[in-house]
Order: sequence, then C-alpha cells, then structure tokens
Amino acid sequence: MYASLIRRERYGRPADAFRTEVVDVPPVGRNQVLVKVMAAGVNYNNVWAAQGYPLDVIAARQKQGATEDFHIGGSDLSGVVWATGEGVQQFRPGDEVVVLASTWDEHAEDIRLGADPATSASQRVWGYEENYGSFAQFAVVGEYQLHPKPARLSWAEAACYLATAATAYRQLFGWEPHAVRPGDPVLIWGGAGGLGSIAIQLVRHAGGVPVAVVSSAERGEFCVRLGAHGWIDRRDFDHWGRLPDATDQEAMAHWLKGARAFGRRFWEVLGERRAPRIVLEHSGQDTIPTSMYLCDNAGMVVICGGTTGYNGDVDLRFLWMRQKRLQGSHVASAREAREVSALIAQGHIDPCLSRTFGFEEVGLAHQLIHDNQHPPGNMAVLVNARR
Repeated sequence: MYASLIRRERYGRPADAFRTEVVDVPPVGRNQVLVKVMAAGVNYNNVWAAQGYPLDVIAARQKQGATEDFHIGGSDLSGVVWATGEGVQQFRPGDEVVVLASTWDEHAEDIRLGADPATSASQRVWGYEENYGSFAQFAVVGEYQLHPKPARLSWAEAACYLATAATAYRQLFGWEPHAVRPGDPVLIWGGAGGLGSIAIQLVRHAGGVPVAVVSSAERGEFCVRLGAHGWIDRRDFDHWGRLPDATDQEAMAHWLKGARAFGRRFWEVLGERRAPRIVLEHSGQDTIPTSMYLCDNAGMVVICGGTTGYNGDVDLRFLWMRQKRLQGSHVASAREAREVSALIAQGHIDPCLSRTFGFEEVGLAHQLIHDNQHPPGNMAVLVNARR
C-alpha cells in the first residue's frame, strides 16, 4: 500500500518529514478490522511526530520490540470495512466507519477491575504512539475503535472530527460534577482551532455560555458564527509564559496586572462579573497560570495538551484556598465517542471542515498547524476518496 510516512533521518520541519512510500499492509489479528481509508484527519500530535519531539515515537516503539523503522501517522479516518479478523461481531465488510484513536488492552488488569479504558495503563494513541495510522491506503484497528460514519457527512467531513470532538466532549462532560450546565460561563482557549470549534458548539448545545480566546478578529468572528458569546484577542495581553517566583514582588505585580486585565476583558465579553466555571485548556505553559487565576471558586481547569510547553506553573494559593480543580483529560472512552458522534450525525454539531488536502500534501497540512497558519476548524486529507 501507499503510505505517507516519517523516518528518523527526516525529523524536523513537518513539510519535509512526510514522504509517500510503499509498505506492506499490516496483518489483521483477532478482533481487528482492516479499513480501506477514504480520508484522514489532521491533528497536532503528528506535528510532534514529525519533529521527533517531545517523543521520538519510532525509537520508543523499537525499545518495546517493534521492528519498523518508520512512522505512519494519522489519528482520524473515515473509511470502509475491507476485511475482519476472527472474533469481530459488530462490523462487516462494506460498513462505512470512523475510528477513535484511543487504544487499550481489553484484557488489562485495571480494565478487568472496572477502570474506564481511557484511563488504563495500557491506553495508547493510535497513529501517534501506535504505528500504522490513517495516512495510508489501509489501516488495521481494533473493533472497539470503530463507530458508524454519520451518513450526512462526506468522507472528508467524517474524517476530520472524532479526535477533537471526543476529546472536547470528555473535557466538558466527563468530569462530574464539573459538567457544563445551562448558564455556565466557559472559557475556551484556541476557540478557532479544531478542538475549540467543537467545544464552542458543545457548550452552546448544553446551554452554557462559551467565550473563545483567539489570535485575530477574523478567528473571533468565526467563533461567534459557531455560537460563541464573544471572544478575546490574546494579542492584547503580554503576561503570557511561566509564572514568576512568588517572592519576586515586581514580577508578580506585572503578571497579576496582566491576569486581572484579562479577567476584566472576560467580564466585558460576558456582560456580567462572573468567572468561568470551566476553562478548557490545551495550550499549557503560557496560559495555565492565567486559567487557574481566572477560574471560578470551586470551578475546574481541564487540560488535554501543552502546545506552548509542558511546565504548568500554578500559584497554589488560588488552587487550595479557592478550592479549584486542575484536571487532566486525555482522548475519550468509546461511549463518549459514540455520544458525540451521534450529536454530529443528528446535525447538532458541525465538524467544521475548513480545508481538504491531497495525499501528497500531508506534510504541508502539518506545517500549517506548526506555523499557526492553518484555517479555523478541522482539516482532512483525501486518501482513497476523490472528494
């Protein structure tokens, strides 16, 4: 099969790291399904894979015994079931499907003892930590990863949404008692991105009040069209980055001035003096200090990534005295994926496909994300599909 893959000697710029090569189709094992990939989604995780940072995914797998010296990325797809392995019961050849990129060992002890599979020690991200992702003509996945393709969507639309939509759904509804309720103000970082564009719609659908943080007026207006109550331009503030030492009074005063100004802007956009009950985070290092400061008493900051860095500085006084919650969230369970996919199939949530690339443009798509030059919403790559 043809695959757009990465090799260690090409680590660096995503535009240079991906190249189309011919490799063997992986074998289909018990409880596995071979899917003919029609289109593939584009996510930030394979920007990391292309750079070999923060994890050299090829070296990491080889340490575990893998023999492949390449990485086939892609953690979203739409496609057609081509063949099934022994034990597969729910899907058959010809079924149109989408795939959740979260994998786990269904026989793992923690799962057998009742753990949410998404929290299992065996959990991995397919197409990033696991090889043979969706940037190839065929992919092998576990049956439990499959979900019916929403019939109303094109191949490209169906390929672009599940990784971001399921992640946002778990962040907003998976951490009781901090599920979005009617009237809840919710601050959404990167509101025009793939994750944020879905999150805005989910908050609005639940009756909450989403406020987006963006980097341009054009992206802000895009968020309003999706249902955001309003938006904040992060370029208007300069206090981003790691939190100063608490004993450095001058630096802390400067940081607090910026954080308070950001909070006042949130009030202005919201139209009332209320703090966000939930803050949807993924940017990490540059923004976590402000998120924890701004979050409401007994509210939650829920984070699924660290696109600006992995050091999360927190002033513990805001955390313990205001009884706030800092919650990590990673991908989603099969139930959460099925539920958000149903909302999309029913037309309540738009997948927000913004651009479709040809197969030879996989590297270009990831370079645009790396450079923050990608259009708002989600993106897809055509593989076997023509449109």
